[in-house]
Amino acid sequence: MAIVNLALKSLWNRRLTASLTLVAISLSVVLLLGVEKLRNESRQSFANTISGTDLIVGARSGSTQLLLYSVFRIGNATNNISWKSYQELSSHSRVKWSIPISLGDSHRGFRVMGTTAGYFKYFRYQQKRLLSFAEGQPFNTLYEAVLGADVAKELGYTLAQNIVIGHGAGAISLVRHDDKPFSVVGILNKTGTPVDRTIHVSLQAIEAIHIDWRGGTKLPGFSISAERAAAMQLQPKSITAFMLGLNSRLSTFQVLRQINQYKQEPLLAIIPGVALQELWDMIGFAEKALLAISVFVVLVGLTGMVTVILTSLNERRREMAILRSVGARPVHIFGLILGEAVTLTLIGSGLGLLLLYGLMFFAQPLIETQFGLFINIGWPSAHEFQLLAAVIISGVLVSIVPAYRAYRYSLADGMSIRI
Repeated sequence: MAIVNLALKSLWNRRLTASLTLVAISLSVVLLLGVEKLRNESRQSFANTISGTDLIVGARSGSTQLLLYSVFRIGNATNNISWKSYQELSSHSRVKWSIPISLGDSHRGFRVMGTTAGYFKYFRYQQKRLLSFAEGQPFNTLYEAVLGADVAKELGYTLAQNIVIGHGAGAISLVRHDDKPFSVVGILNKTGTPVDRTIHVSLQAIEAIHIDWRGGTKLPGFSISAERAAAMQLQPKSITAFMLGLNSRLSTFQVLRQINQYKQEPLLAIIPGVALQELWDMIGFAEKALLAISVFVVLVGLTGMVTVILTSLNERRREMAILRSVGARPVHIFGLILGEAVTLTLIGSGLGLLLLYGLMFFAQPLIETQFGLFINIGWPSAHEFQLLAAVIISGVLVSIVPAYRAYRYSLADGMSIRI
């Protein structure tokens, strides 16, 4: 106990240097735990991009490709699904609800998705959270559109504003459906998912804007007005993909197998959670790189602490000699230096943890609003405590070097004058 008191008083006498060392260790711990927290929350948010959907069905291709274009609006389908097949499968006795999706158009770089009103009722994200409206309501008539939060923010759109959909999914549309403009009737709250960057219209609207098109090309010399198109039969002939919610998750694999063996046309059904995990495993190397950088920053902070202690040893040789002269043994000197380093590591780690959660408390609303990433502020997880323990153990190990150096100082060496 006397060694601990002596270590604390010694650090207080060198409080400026000790404070700078504490700052370095604290910031290192903040970075390490902060990156780990963001890594876990990002993984969780990625996994919750879609929630409550049991199966996603598309044309037969790869599971990752189907997930990318149906959920993340990246890429295009290899083929469409006939409306007849969709109706047959969605009326399956084990299917509770279905959401059809039609992709292929865009507006100023944002994907346009045709769907039904059921999308706003059944689609869920982040632990089964429903979509909610910041302004307006779902589309009810043919030429109405609902914007994701990022679309409205980046383009500065408001309710009742007219927009024109472009043909194709490119950032710049050379061909646009100018004769059939849409009115913005709703703007969704931010979700932190691809929904934020999507423009939602009805399936019938997708059919209406392509009523005078064939094979992706507008028929020359033939044009159907918006009013005339609205009076026509606009039942879709095909869709890009659809989502299914089942009556019981116990029947997921049975329905999946039936869809994958569907004889009318080649289809692929995937379980979103499994496909998301596969995709994360493919792109998750970045998070590991960030964690590695954080570990190196902590090591730099601890190395700085050891450097400071080693540098000060030469100046403290007379102090060590005086302690030896009043009865301190070499092991006491070893314990003093080790105690100083361990105290700095403990206090620095504690301050880093407090600073991290303080920053999270103030930054949580901003991060959720700007990035749609909800960071849970609760007790530190077991993994975070393990990282803290690893930092403290590393501090103890690296402090053995200056402690052993001080241990070897002798009384005569401390009293001698070196020229």
